[in-house]
Amino acid sequence: MNPRLLLPLLGLACSLSAAASSTTFNVLDYGAVPDGQTKDTAAIAKAIAAAHAVGGGTVQFPAGRYLTGSIELESNITLQLDAGSTLLYSGDPADSPVVESRWEDTSAFTHAPLIHARDKENIAIVGRGTLDGQGKNWWWRASGRVAPGATVDPAQLAAARAGGQAYRSKGGIMERVQGGEKLTRADFKLATEFLRPSLIEPNGCKNFVIEGVTITESPMWMFHPLYSDNIVVHGVTFLSTGPNTDGIDVDSCRDVRISDCWFRTGDDCIVIKSGKDADGRRIARPTEHVAVSNCTMYEGHGCIVIGSETSGDIRDVVATNIVGKGTDTGLRIKSQRGRGGVVENVRISNFVLENVHKQAIEITTLYSRNLPPEPLSVRTPVFRNIAVSNMTILNANQVASIQGLDEKAIEGLRFTDISATGKVGFLCDHAADVELHQVKVNASTGEAFVFDTVHHLVLDDVTSSEIHPNIPVIRLAHSDGVWLRDSQAAPGTGTFLQVDGPKPTNLRLTDNELSAAVVPVSPAL
Repeated sequence: MNPRLLLPLLGLACSLSAAASSTTFNVLDYGAVPDGQTKDTAAIAKAIAAAHAVGGGTVQFPAGRYLTGSIELESNITLQLDAGSTLLYSGDPADSPVVESRWEDTSAFTHAPLIHARDKENIAIVGRGTLDGQGKNWWWRASGRVAPGATVDPAQLAAARAGGQAYRSKGGIMERVQGGEKLTRADFKLATEFLRPSLIEPNGCKNFVIEGVTITESPMWMFHPLYSDNIVVHGVTFLSTGPNTDGIDVDSCRDVRISDCWFRTGDDCIVIKSGKDADGRRIARPTEHVAVSNCTMYEGHGCIVIGSETSGDIRDVVATNIVGKGTDTGLRIKSQRGRGGVVENVRISNFVLENVHKQAIEITTLYSRNLPPEPLSVRTPVFRNIAVSNMTILNANQVASIQGLDEKAIEGLRFTDISATGKVGFLCDHAADVELHQVKVNASTGEAFVFDTVHHLVLDDVTSSEIHPNIPVIRLAHSDGVWLRDSQAAPGTGTFLQVDGPKPTNLRLTDNELSAAVVPVSPAL
């Protein structure tokens, strides 16, 4: 080729290279040393500041190990973790300033997480690298110690975990706050000595993306979006073994999409929250419009969990195409007296759950059983319009547990196309407007189905092939408006439907094939 023709091409290549370098900021160019021992906090901050100064860009981490304290992000910044790169959270509180947050969903001041952003927008964390929280540097705090081997007064710990609103630190001593006194960040020093930070926390942000990376060994929750809108999590691996190390805690956020992720966590995999008790009701910011799809969970406490912190309301949640193996629960929706809030419009579909240690499905407003009944008020949690469909459950300790309150039933439950095996079957009490369609439960002990204090119950094609001659397939008590239809008794069945107590009002039996049962219905109706 004529050299003169090459000159314009070379010029174009140089201009493109300059354009690329003007928006990509390699942390090595700002003094970072990727040896896993040198503190790179200042160098990373310089790279972010340089990107921010030109309106945004990509802060690049080439392969290597980067020891750092908290990283404060600006708007329009992408952190790119190349394959082989690892960010190591130092675990030194001096590297992590105190920030406003929530701790277990109560307003509090905590140390800043490894990645923090406040009131920013257009942020991404992408690549094939790893964010390692080195949780062992923090986990000792879970037992209420202010230093390894030290202990603390339980009342002080309780105050700190309540957000420091009742006590403050003065000269290293906790003193009670008088009414009307204004608290400062310094007043919360002792609280920060107890409380562990999350690993990644956008607070009040918009347009936040995490894609491709691995997040591991967090001090506490791994990813905690708080008061934020338009969150995307795609193709991320969550791996942690410490206490309270949930994978994702969506907290008073809107428009959240989580897809194609893998979890093995020390607590729940994906949790949806909206604030706790009076503090949550004061802030009154709901979590809404959440979609979860195509995720795999191993050994966590729960696959998809809503609550128990529901005080700000949770609505419009969809989870589909989930595989869980060896988790404590599969779907868990929980709250309790005193918490308040409304959980509504939830759809769960296409789950395969294997070897569930507790309940495959748990929906309860009786999470704390030692709280006495109380009059209906803003303190009363409300669950309504929840649909569960297309679920395979294998070898669960209990297939399902639904428990409402004496003062407020759970309303509007629909279970469709469920095939389940477990030690204990499907138990439901204090609920209204409940439908089961094409549900087969094989329980190795006890009844396949128990309904107690359920109003307006439809049982459509409800069956079991696990036969216990002296135990009914369905036990019904203190319920009314019951319609059993299109159901079939397996050969060898003793009693198919057992009614305890007074005969239910409006009990209808239509189009059932119960001739294989010794006693189709007891007592005879």
